[in-house]
Amino acid sequence: MSDAASRYELSNNWFEMGARPVWDALIPSIKPARILEIGSFEGASVCYLIDKLGAQQALELHCVDTWEGGMEHAGLNMGAVEQRFDANVAKASAAAAHPVVVHKHKGYSDGQLAKLLVEGKAGYFDFAYVDGSHQAPDVLCDAVLAFRLLRVGGVVVFDDYIWGFGGAACDPLNAPKIAVDAFSTMYARKLAMLNAPCLQKYFQKTAN
Repeated sequence: MSDAASRYELSNNWFEMGARPVWDALIPSIKPARILEIGSFEGASVCYLIDKLGAQQALELHCVDTWEGGMEHAGLNMGAVEQRFDANVAKASAAAAHPVVVHKHKGYSDGQLAKLLVEGKAGYFDFAYVDGSHQAPDVLCDAVLAFRLLRVGGVVVFDDYIWGFGGAACDPLNAPKIAVDAFSTMYARKLAMLNAPCLQKYFQKTAN
């Protein structure tokens, strides 16, 4: 685990092993200031973004999660997970050189993202990270709503692209891949693929 990540209370290294190798190059090149995250867990990715960007610019981050967990989190104390999120984000924000505002949206993503649209935040965000429910219908809903909230030129990232509950024998409707593929096909004329490592998919929004 990196020195930065070791400053926080994290129970796993999912972000370090998955997204971070790509983000180390991507994030400094796009410098997002308005960030939407769907699925925050303990805050590893949010703290990374605050550490990486907060030294150079002000940040506004919106984190959406139920903190109830999904089928893959059975047996976890999700109350403790949420407490770690709160503590980690507070620590990262306090250490940032520039102002950092983190909005915590606790609830199901369809309702929370719809509220953001109603509040006038269509085309508002520079960067969207989709890592919430991994069931295909939920992923597709998150993808469509995140697209509406993302500005033209913004980047959307889908995590756990090839993950499946139960491994190779998983029900494809309990995995993100079929939803991400459907979204990228339907929006093909409004997206450009930036990067496609096996664990994530990265797209830039090219049109509304």
